[in-house]
Amino acid sequence: MLDTLEIMKRIPHRYPFLLVDRILEVNKEEQKIKGLKNVTINEEFFNGHFPGHPIMPGVLIVEGMAQCLGVLVMDGVEGKVPYFVGVESAKFKSPIKPGDQVIYEVEVEKIKRNFVKAHGVAKVDGVLACEATFTFCITDK
Repeated sequence: MLDTLEIMKRIPHRYPFLLVDRILEVNKEEQKIKGLKNVTINEEFFNGHFPGHPIMPGVLIVEGMAQCLGVLVMDGVEGKVPYFVGVESAKFKSPIKPGDQVIYEVEVEKIKRNFVKAHGVAKVDGVLACEATFTFCITDK
């Protein structure tokens, strides 16, 4: 398990944009990772999304999956950053609300040079909230 401080050693994201609180499992051999996000009403994005009906923005759910992937593939990589270059598909099945605990499960599909393609899911209480296939590029700062 990795805590927030260990996560911040591997990826450049910081509050209010660090969207992973803990890494629960890492399987380097199978290129899989499982992370956790505790969603609270104090999240900055709830100020405008949406007043009176707070739900986590879909793009931030996908970003959370990508940050988990970054923790997996950026381990030991110095002086580089992961940049999103594409989201091929994203499906949103149920809203994520304050008080939810999101479990991200991400698996690498392909690595070619400095490009990483992965598929991820986000679940709340075992129920699928989102799934996406996305790519990022590891590049110099």
